[in-house]
Amino acid sequence: METINHITVQTNGINLHVATAGPVTGPPVLLLHGFPELWYSWRHQIIFLSSVGYRVIAPDLRGYGDSDAPPSSDTYTALHIVGDVVGLLNELGIDKVLLVGHDWGALIAWYFCLFRPDRIKASVILSVQFFPRNPKVSFVEGFKAVLGDQFYMVRFQEPGKAEKEFASVDIREFFKNVMSNRDPSAPYLPGEEKFEGVPPPSLAPWLTPQDIDYYAQKFSHSGFTGGLNYYRAFDRTWELTAPWTAAEIKVPVKFIVGDLDLTYHFPGGQDYINGDAFRKDVPGLEEVIVMKDTSHFINQERPDEINCHIHDFFNKFC
Repeated sequence: METINHITVQTNGINLHVATAGPVTGPPVLLLHGFPELWYSWRHQIIFLSSVGYRVIAPDLRGYGDSDAPPSSDTYTALHIVGDVVGLLNELGIDKVLLVGHDWGALIAWYFCLFRPDRIKASVILSVQFFPRNPKVSFVEGFKAVLGDQFYMVRFQEPGKAEKEFASVDIREFFKNVMSNRDPSAPYLPGEEKFEGVPPPSLAPWLTPQDIDYYAQKFSHSGFTGGLNYYRAFDRTWELTAPWTAAEIKVPVKFIVGDLDLTYHFPGGQDYINGDAFRKDVPGLEEVIVMKDTSHFINQERPDEINCHIHDFFNKFC
């Protein structure tokens, strides 16, 4: 970890905290984290990829960690976040990048591929498949229709409510429970049940108490509103991306998901990922990997395999 440098970069009207490692002359790799995570989620990839010659860039995305967190959820659309990372690349003097995203970072990676394919050589996307825009139903309304009002993405829409629930539980227990969870069923929050995850029997073997302490410390300081605002801006993203309805992703992509990932078990998810529709929407899709006995936080749970998948795929484009 001592080989990782930390810088602050001004981009798109905000300051981003960015972890970097590796030679500045190496092929640049941009790592985009999800919720509730930080640059730290990529610690294993940063160390490995920099050791084999890549220039690795892992920001705390807008609203997270040591990056700025604008208060309005309207400033967390995919256009804002892609704007942040394009500005980051511009500030670092990088024309084209090798892109990796997980969870919300995966969604942003898909949008980055859609909006600015000229800036991406290739992409490895983890856990969250592409969601093509349905012009008749917004994202949140679509989830509500299929999964109900208590589905977590729907429940996150009300400002302040999820924050109160998070604040009422022990933050270390929260991260231990959420990150150690291996139940692939979609999380629901019936009634006034607090969102603390299904308690696992013990801390996942791929996590350490120090990992939990790092997440807990950063989120104790920043709160969860920044990350929740991505969900609250999801329908605004749907509105603003009307010009990209039915647009295809032609960037070369490798997609990896765990068979215990909740996203793999969303209604219709497996059929889409393993069927023809995914390849129709993403003509650049070159590989789909379903990792056995692997849950949502795939890059932390199975770092060696994910490192190899990333390196093997990107080697073709360096």
